[in-house]
Amino acid sequence: MKMFDVVASLQDFPQQQVVKGQVGTVVEELDNDHVLVEFADVNGVAYAIATIPMDQLMKLKHAPA
Repeated sequence: MKMFDVVASLQDFPQQQVVKGQVGTVVEELDNDHVLVEFADVNGVAYAIATIPMDQLMKLKHAPA
C-alpha cells in the first residue's frame, strides 16, 4: 500500500476508535508492515489517525480490474 490509497479495516481497533469495515486513507508509510491511516466522516473531519498493520487493511478500487 502507498500514500493516498483508500482502504478499509479488516478488524476492529477499539483503542483507535476504528471498527471493521471503516474506510480511511493511507497518509504515511511507516515501515514494510505498517501504515498510518486517517479515518474521516462524510464531511471530511478526521476522527481517528491510526497505525494499522497492512495485513489488516483492504485496498479499495474504483476502476475495473
